[in-house]
Amino acid sequence: MSTSQPPDWYRTWGKRSLDVLLALPVALLTLPLLLLAAAALAPQNGGRVLFRQLRPGRAGVLFPLYKLQTMTNARDAHGQLLPDADRLTRLGRAVRASSLDELPQLWNVLRGDLSLIGPRPLLPQYLPLYSPEQARRHEVLPGITGWAQVNGRNAISWEQKFCYDVWYVDNLSLGLDLRILLRTVRRVLGVRGISAPGQATTEAFRGSASPPPSL
Repeated sequence: MSTSQPPDWYRTWGKRSLDVLLALPVALLTLPLLLLAAAALAPQNGGRVLFRQLRPGRAGVLFPLYKLQTMTNARDAHGQLLPDADRLTRLGRAVRASSLDELPQLWNVLRGDLSLIGPRPLLPQYLPLYSPEQARRHEVLPGITGWAQVNGRNAISWEQKFCYDVWYVDNLSLGLDLRILLRTVRRVLGVRGISAPGQATTEAFRGSASPPPSL
């Protein structure tokens, strides 16, 4: 007689159902805010309002992720992009702080690229830098928000962030996702942990120099 456990209903189909049931009405309700933010950002970006970038999803498969473009494409005399802090305008900073720049990712959720809840999709160049344990964050769909985001977002170390991500993979459940959603709303309203202290954006990940901290 087989001793295998029955499949987790939430992992197999419940989570995807929740994504669609929540993402569609939220996308419709927030469409006026999205259009207003896009119209405000357009002049500083030469009319371009969407930022598109390939990010790794489940199993590391790349997909196009969409956000509002909050940084200009200002360059120096040699044609190189200026540092993020110099390209992030006051308006762009406000849009990022309110998380309005994340709204186009609801389209990614409806497409099935993203979940509402999961480890944040990072840059493709980080893939070879992960330890085997850190790479487990790709066992589930990435998300717009996640356990790491409601426990510090960009104001915590990479090691701590990956520790939270893997913990989420191992403990994924309906109750945990609802808890994260509620905490996300509180953090967005409180505008906390948008970036690390003294930085406009997150510092690049260059690989782990030490073992991850315990939760």
